[in-house]
Amino acid sequence: MTTLRPSRAAGLGPMLIVALIAAALYWPLMLAANVGPAGRTLASGAELDCKTALACASQLRNPVVPAPAQLAQGFVRLSTPVTSPLALPYNVGVTAGETLLGLLLATVTGIGLALLLVASRAFERATLPWLVASQTVPVVAIAPMLAVLLGQYGVQGFLPKAIIAAYIAFFPVAVGMSRGLRSADQLHLDLMRTYHATPAQTYRLLRFPASLPHLFTALKVAVTSALVGSIVAEISTISFSGLGKMLAENSRASDTVALWVIMGYGAVLGVTLVALVNALERWVTPWSRR
Repeated sequence: MTTLRPSRAAGLGPMLIVALIAAALYWPLMLAANVGPAGRTLASGAELDCKTALACASQLRNPVVPAPAQLAQGFVRLSTPVTSPLALPYNVGVTAGETLLGLLLATVTGIGLALLLVASRAFERATLPWLVASQTVPVVAIAPMLAVLLGQYGVQGFLPKAIIAAYIAFFPVAVGMSRGLRSADQLHLDLMRTYHATPAQTYRLLRFPASLPHLFTALKVAVTSALVGSIVAEISTISFSGLGKMLAENSRASDTVALWVIMGYGAVLGVTLVALVNALERWVTPWSRR
């Protein structure tokens, strides 16, 4: 008996519908957001090539929400030349590298902590509250402190941002992995004991395979957390490249069009990283495909 699998095209349908609705609503929302500032600009006596607030709403130099033509111009201005250290593609690559390295560090740390949490209830009771408390500290506050501390030991440049990203991302990995390791069916665990399997064999043959769906769910959360951590670390520390550095510079310059373009690049990067985790999940766990 064969089962019918929904095509990927069918899965993209709802996404495309939402995208079309968002595109249809963008222009009226842009006008509504900008008509007030446009009216105040006209009232101040500024010389504009338009006569009414509604007509000027799409022509403001620093709009609240940029018009599509302004977004297109900002995209071209900030994206070329592609290999320039001042262009967004180069800086997206820097932030992506920091995020992926941070995710790798978070995965190693999280899995190690999960093994300890599952192996010892006493360790879990003693450390889990502190792990939760560590996630309540604002990363904006801790990033400069970690950068200064790491700098005293010669850790500078790319690595501190990755470590800060890992600090934000390790918690969901640890919690998800520990839950996954405990998700093995009790009957299967009893069967492993019947066969006199060692703890290492039980983990390798039963607990680890059972934990993979939980691990990849946690990684999808962790990769977005690592991205946010990388950007905040770039803003909060001395950075010469990255999306956070560009956000800080354009925010000081009050270039709202550039900020919207940078945020768009960040959103695309986040979606791409989650898609990479999804692809890795399909490769590692082919049996879970539906």
